[in-house]
Amino acid sequence: GLLSVIQKLKGSPEQELRIVLLGLDNAGKTTLLKRLASEEVSTITPTQGFNIKSVQSHGLKLNVWDIGGQRSIRPYWKKYLGSTDLLIYVIDSADQKRFEETGQELAELTEDESLTGVPLLVFANKQDLVTAAPAAEIAEGLSLHTYRDREWQIQACSALSGEGVQDGMNWISSQIMNRKK
Repeated sequence: GLLSVIQKLKGSPEQELRIVLLGLDNAGKTTLLKRLASEEVSTITPTQGFNIKSVQSHGLKLNVWDIGGQRSIRPYWKKYLGSTDLLIYVIDSADQKRFEETGQELAELTEDESLTGVPLLVFANKQDLVTAAPAAEIAEGLSLHTYRDREWQIQACSALSGEGVQDGMNWISSQIMNRKK
């Protein structure tokens, strides 16, 4: 699972990978984080502030910062961006009324100089719901094709079932390996 991906990401011991996990409230960030940490995902409460999960294995440390997405917290997101190795942005694919809002937040984030060149993984979450928009449609709506200063990927997933999550982690692994070359 996640540990094998992490081990691929950072080959040498004593290294850390800092991932910031953002998105609007109710997008599924905490569910995704718990899924990555192989924790129970049946009861999740809204994040007030932030969650940090650190996983240590074989001298490797992965720090994932899951920061709440409520409107009142979003102005503080930028305070967490320094030294970020990768940005994961989670979108509720079934909440089409908020696509414009989430797109504006993502565009603002990617303009921050702390994230210049930082790879972006967009998880199009909640694909298990009938009303979910396809990942390709979301990518188009977010104008991801205009992001020329970084590698990006959109990954359809369901944090609840875990479907698609490992594919996203495999993309992260390939990005970090390519950056090391």
